[in-house]
Amino acid sequence: MTTTRLEAPAAEQDSDDTTVWIGLLIFLAMLAIYIVSNLDRVNFYNHFVWQASAWLDGQFGIRFPVTGTPTSPGNEYFQDVFPIAGTEPSRALIPFPPLPAVILLPFVAALGLTTNAQLIATFIGAIDVAIAFWMLGRLRLDRSVRIAATIFLGLGTVLWYAAELGSTWFFAHVVAVGLTLAAIGLALEADPRAANGDDEAEVGRPTGRRWPFGLDGRQFVAGLLFGLACTSRLTVIFGAPFFVLVGGGGSWPRRAIAAGLGTAIPVGVFLVYNLASTGHLMTPVYDYLYGLETGAYPQLNYHEGWAIEDPRYLIQNLPLMLAGLPDILRPCTDPNAVRGLFEATCPTIAPNEVGMGLFVTSPAWLLGFLSLRWWGVDRLVSGAAIAVAAIAVVNLMHFSQGWVQFGYRFSNDFAPFALILFALALQAMRRRWIGYSLIGLSVAINLWGVIWGHLFGW
Repeated sequence: MTTTRLEAPAAEQDSDDTTVWIGLLIFLAMLAIYIVSNLDRVNFYNHFVWQASAWLDGQFGIRFPVTGTPTSPGNEYFQDVFPIAGTEPSRALIPFPPLPAVILLPFVAALGLTTNAQLIATFIGAIDVAIAFWMLGRLRLDRSVRIAATIFLGLGTVLWYAAELGSTWFFAHVVAVGLTLAAIGLALEADPRAANGDDEAEVGRPTGRRWPFGLDGRQFVAGLLFGLACTSRLTVIFGAPFFVLVGGGGSWPRRAIAAGLGTAIPVGVFLVYNLASTGHLMTPVYDYLYGLETGAYPQLNYHEGWAIEDPRYLIQNLPLMLAGLPDILRPCTDPNAVRGLFEATCPTIAPNEVGMGLFVTSPAWLLGFLSLRWWGVDRLVSGAAIAVAAIAVVNLMHFSQGWVQFGYRFSNDFAPFALILFALALQAMRRRWIGYSLIGLSVAINLWGVIWGHLFGW
């Protein structure tokens, strides 16, 4: 007999007022933790602030190099830039998708280059976790499971490190995570059969507001939010199959068309922006940087003869993503130091700056595999699993895996989809204390990583 999620016990139901208060408390708690985790925000890498400033100057390229002074920030140390020849003053292009700079635009207009992008990232990160709590409410989960899964995302994964640090690369992640979670939540609202585990035959009629050709308005907005997420982190777009299998419309073609139309708008604007700023639909800046970094960082094992996205990198990078280990008994930089758990010059065990395995830093993610028992019989599980796998494979084929970092920051790209698999597995467990214990262990490990990130000055 086929096992379905409908066999799980009925979930507890919260009142709307209770849900709002819990969500608000989660937001405030996460915001406080993220702020306290990094009181000394130096905004050393704040490419998006400079990009917003360039737009306000009517330019695509940022001013570069600019030497800092005691009263004015500089950027002469930036690495991820492509100098534009023949510009006066000298300017450079940055390779990153533009949405994070768009978000910072009003702040930069008011505060200029002193805008504290890292502090803004903490607010966005806390909002991400609150959105996760809302999204999980679209599933049939007990209150305790919903709260536990939310806490796991906020404190038991590398989202914590990304949100409290908030430098350029991590800022892009926290922007994309919240938008992806919101897109998933809207798709679940538009498709209650998938959210409740009822995967009986398609009825062929829309489940939400009727648009022309039977398209669902919420599915369109879900696609729009998903497309915006892609303009912060490009690889998120490979999670699109989720919105073919889950969402409003009553059939997969209607779901795909509605979500696809929504996604096409921001992605189309992004391509036009690339064409206007670089003359190419996809920015060539990464090609330039790949050539530089291949020779500059031999310890990262980049290969000049391989492409930026190359299947051979997948084989090379997979062990890092799954089981990259910390440094144990790293050589002491101070011969007089005594080894200690938090002795930066002579650590007993410390994070590896190249990265650490997903299941090493967040062992609770292992629960997600338990949801694969519903693969092929549950559209929600199948869609989430395909999205996770597709995003992970494309990221693994990329030459860089996110150095310098705690954990594996690229996991933020598929974490919103993986969170569904995790929450459904936790809901179905008979011995939930095992799941809660893994969450607690994940939180402790990520606290350890946040502390070490600051000890190392990452």
